[in-house]
Amino acid sequence: MFASAPSLETRAAFGAAPSFSGRRWLLKQADEERTRALARANDLPLVLAGLLVARGMTAEDLNPTIKRLLPEPFLFKDMEKAVARAKLAVERGEAIAIFGDYDVDGSCSAALLHDVFAGLGVPTRIYIPDRMTEGYGPSAKALLALKDDGASLVITVDCGAGAHDALAAARDAGLDVIVLDHHAVHVPPPALAHVNPNQPGDTSGQGHIAAVGVTFLFAVALVRALRGARAVPDLMEVLDLVALATVCDVVPLTGVNRAFVRAGLAQLGSLKRPGLAALAGVAKSSSPFTAYHCGYVFGPRINAGGRVGRSSLGVDLLTTRDAALAGEFALALDVHNQERQAIEKAILDEAVAFAATKVNQPYLFAAKDGWHAGVVGIVAGRLKDRFGKPSFVAGFEGGMGRGSARSVPGLDIGQVVRDAKDAGVVESGGGHAMAAGFSLMAEQRDAFEAFLARRFESGGPAGALDLEIDALVSPAGATETLVRDIAHAGPFGAGNPEPVFAFPDVRVVHADVVGRDHVKLRLEGGLDAIAFRTADTALGKALLASRGRTIHAAGRLRTDEWNGRVRVQLHLEDAAPAGA
Repeated sequence: MFASAPSLETRAAFGAAPSFSGRRWLLKQADEERTRALARANDLPLVLAGLLVARGMTAEDLNPTIKRLLPEPFLFKDMEKAVARAKLAVERGEAIAIFGDYDVDGSCSAALLHDVFAGLGVPTRIYIPDRMTEGYGPSAKALLALKDDGASLVITVDCGAGAHDALAAARDAGLDVIVLDHHAVHVPPPALAHVNPNQPGDTSGQGHIAAVGVTFLFAVALVRALRGARAVPDLMEVLDLVALATVCDVVPLTGVNRAFVRAGLAQLGSLKRPGLAALAGVAKSSSPFTAYHCGYVFGPRINAGGRVGRSSLGVDLLTTRDAALAGEFALALDVHNQERQAIEKAILDEAVAFAATKVNQPYLFAAKDGWHAGVVGIVAGRLKDRFGKPSFVAGFEGGMGRGSARSVPGLDIGQVVRDAKDAGVVESGGGHAMAAGFSLMAEQRDAFEAFLARRFESGGPAGALDLEIDALVSPAGATETLVRDIAHAGPFGAGNPEPVFAFPDVRVVHADVVGRDHVKLRLEGGLDAIAFRTADTALGKALLASRGRTIHAAGRLRTDEWNGRVRVQLHLEDAAPAGA
């Protein structure tokens, strides 16, 4: 059952300050009058109505549709120019190349364009640069090689906005390039057309969408321009790619992104795409799929090719129509993902030990010779989650460092990296609010650290270590019905986080380590809980020491099916001693 919420004056829930992991818990205050009015007017469960009110959402947000939320593509700067050039290329039968990034957003964007052009009867070549030897984004060498192979039009996806030198070389050589990107830039690149909601002069108001969203809108405009002149593809069939990349690129699930993910998850559930069907089989996962599956089942495996294997393996998986080949690609990606996990753990252990010595520093910067550049982004994300601080991680080899940064709400880490580039303390860099990438020479390391120290001298973002609690629940109230009710407020992700529930004064009946480093609990009242990757952390050790004791627990509720039986499980985020 639901417990009553304390007043605004006692926002620090249960006095749990600090918790086992050193975080302050803040209980969101529900407006009971508005909640009850919304519930009555729309026949909604109170918990769902309260969640909507607390997040500034309405009943209309429960049904995000593409028809209602899709923006007009031609509101984007340069969209008309990009569509006109692509339409001409289609009509002339020109050779078109697609240049993509090696992550999920880039791979899905490239696969989407490939499918759309195939549906228009135009074959395309996809080029994904090798992460280790070529780095991020188009180079002059790669673009000119595509021209030498016959391409007269190159479309870059999820990259290109900052590749000024490479695009200038392509322009001077007579190669037309269209850039479809979402990374913020101060100066547009010298491309034939640059479609990007985060560039100067764009008034579309869609700066929150991923590159795959930009690519989808370009496809909508192109198909619209060609309809009537030739057969056109059904764009609903590529929404699985749009949903997957939107979730994995950690863009806010607001506005049209909610519609993309809601519709795309339905398409993903059909598993019509052979590559995703094969990947689901390898991962032993079945529909219905949620944003969780995108971010933690499909996404890491698709990324693994670019991190530790062949960079084009992900896009090969997404574009093949051969089930046998799809199976081979899926198995290879799964193996690469296991390799990535082993490499990541070794580096993470070192990075965590270093970060633990910087407890008073409002940010983290960890770097070392030999750290694999393909996993530094994941390590940065783990550090950010564990310590609640913006985190920068780089691996050096041969005097060159390749790094990634991950942020907490309230800090645009892409802007920090762009400013570092403008200051000359990194060689290259860019990104968006929550994630960024950069490269630097060994001799720039000290200057970059000094830059970060100056940037954060006034402290980090306020509340970085806070855990916001959406509601209080008892173990008896953690039912399948509750999980189903709150799911209507999804999809959940960045900008619309999965609700966190707190369970006050629950006794730990059993606690043990399962798997490699997870802590599993049995709470009085019959609720199972699991705290992933915590066995060696302060939280995990405190949980294991709490057998037979009473704690406050907080986390996210999920359903799990085993042997035909559905049960509710708490994915534990934090805990605190009762009576603290």
